[in-house]
Amino acid sequence: MEFLCNVKHKNALQAPALPQTASVNHIGIALFNGFALPDVASIIEIFQSANALSDTGEPRRTRYEVSLLSASGGRIASSSSVFVWTDSVESRGNGDNFRALFIAGGTGATNAFLDDRLIVWLRQAFPKSGMVHAIAEGRLMLEAAGFSNAYSARIENDRHARNAFPSRSLVDSPSPLRTALRIVGDDLGPEVAQQVADWVAPQGETQFSTILRSKTASHISDKIQASAQWLEANGARPISIDDAAQIAAMSERNFLRRFKSEMGVTPSEYLLYVRLDMSCRLLAKTSLPVDKIARRCGIGSGGRLAKLFRKHLLTTPTEYRISKQGSRRAS
Repeated sequence: MEFLCNVKHKNALQAPALPQTASVNHIGIALFNGFALPDVASIIEIFQSANALSDTGEPRRTRYEVSLLSASGGRIASSSSVFVWTDSVESRGNGDNFRALFIAGGTGATNAFLDDRLIVWLRQAFPKSGMVHAIAEGRLMLEAAGFSNAYSARIENDRHARNAFPSRSLVDSPSPLRTALRIVGDDLGPEVAQQVADWVAPQGETQFSTILRSKTASHISDKIQASAQWLEANGARPISIDDAAQIAAMSERNFLRRFKSEMGVTPSEYLLYVRLDMSCRLLAKTSLPVDKIARRCGIGSGGRLAKLFRKHLLTTPTEYRISKQGSRRAS
């Protein structure tokens, strides 16, 4: 399971090729066995969404490239036994200047902060990162690397670091999502940041919200919840059910049976609802053309999106947009 990463892996979601003239901001997320998945997945989703929502055709528009990193690289297990694919910190060399570096939380941090490879790399990466956010137990690794609030203040006063990243700070906020949204707002403007917030943590609901929320019900197993979350995170690209089954560490046949039994719909139906939910939100919140929304949401074309809307919502995408945006202006 990987969202935006430079390594090639059959279950990895590859970032689309960025225009050569685009400004690319690198986001690093340091992981370890036993890291907590939810915050990490949400951070990735924020920067994915920012890339999609800011795709205005301007060649120099800022884009984000997110790298998942671990001491040795390869497959890393989250605390919920969902595996992600990572680059090794040693493979990154000393040339990375991260716009932001997040350090995952989770119970595995109590062992990870004893790993010299990770700690040595953090000592090198910290001064070259524009912002460092340790999530919960991730602070143990910063402390093991010798960084404290006092050290952060010394870095703040260092001329070289200040010139490279004028806003550098060590973030102690309990919300990494707020930090990620703040970065998007600084880089792309408050309007894009608000659209990302509405998409990732929407205040409103669509006709598909109840189905998608059901993955958090108490009777849903961790593995099926993780596969449903993976389908949501990867819904914008072509994926196979076998990919989702591997996330759940099940055979495809067993995965199909378990998913339908626990979620009430098949994985293919769930994926379709994810894509329709994304489409509804973009139609209601943005002025993107219908055809571009269809492509951004993994549906392919405006024509296919129109057929799906007529089948499931008894309306067209354009009529849906008019009704939602019109009612919002009236209120």
